[in-house]
Amino acid sequence: MIATVLIPILVVFGLIILFTGIFTVKQQTSAVLERFGKFRSIRNSGLHFKIPIIDQIAGRINLKVQQLDVLVETKTKDDVFVKLKISVQFQVIKTNVYDAFYKLESPHDQITSYVFDVVRAEVPKMKLDDVFERKDDVAIAVKRELNQAMSDYGYDIIKTLVTDIDPDSQVKSAMNRINAAEREKVAAEYVAEAERIKIVAKARAEAESKRLQGQGIADQRREIARGLEESVDVLNNVGINSQEASALIVVTQHYDTLQSIGEHTNSNLILLPNSPQAGSDMLNNMIASFTASNQIGEAMKEKNAELLAAKPKPKRKRETRNTEEEEETE
Repeated sequence: MIATVLIPILVVFGLIILFTGIFTVKQQTSAVLERFGKFRSIRNSGLHFKIPIIDQIAGRINLKVQQLDVLVETKTKDDVFVKLKISVQFQVIKTNVYDAFYKLESPHDQITSYVFDVVRAEVPKMKLDDVFERKDDVAIAVKRELNQAMSDYGYDIIKTLVTDIDPDSQVKSAMNRINAAEREKVAAEYVAEAERIKIVAKARAEAESKRLQGQGIADQRREIARGLEESVDVLNNVGINSQEASALIVVTQHYDTLQSIGEHTNSNLILLPNSPQAGSDMLNNMIASFTASNQIGEAMKEKNAELLAAKPKPKRKRETRNTEEEEETE
């Protein structure tokens, strides 16, 4: 009867001991096994056995790459306070799990302290603009210092990144104003250049227009002169001399001008003098002036001819020399 009762109890107890002695370790994880509080072994991923009650799992170590973000506020060389966000990617070395578990209580706090120390030693040597331009130098300095310090604790620093640089709000506002002013300056230069191009193009167009206009006026006057010449020739053929023909052409142009003015009803142009006998007076005056000018010209020609006739002619030197030789011979 007693044996019948004990057998199930022993079976249950044996199963409990069996299941408590079996444990598994996940991939990229290591388990630290202790026996009576003393380090026993390190078990990697897979199914494992331990002595129940005697052996205990002291802890598990994550072997994956981890990231710790550290926000550091410090001062630059030009006395500007700036916040830097440093992202540290680290990993437990698989062969140094013992050191990582037993030598370091809080790896995150340890890494944070070293990051603060390095950043506050490097950034004050730089101006604010240099911090933005040389942020990789800060990241390299942090990685170098962390590798030297954390390798003794079984940690490998994979990468350090300066993921954010945040100056004081007033400094950012000033930087934005400087950037905006610089862009406005560039925009003003482009606008001025565009205006210059427009002015130059307009000046060239006006110069070309004036040139063509002058050429057109020259051609017009050339054709007018040619027409006047033909008109004078036609009038000469019918017995009208050149002075009378010129006067007649001028009077004709005068009446053409009057006709052109009369065609515009809203014209404010007044031609003076303007009377019914203005045309005939103009013709008579012009013929008289032409006749007088011809008479003056003829008189001047006659006077010049008389002066030339009265002026003695100089003897040649050769004739003088011959005359002297003849006198000496006599």
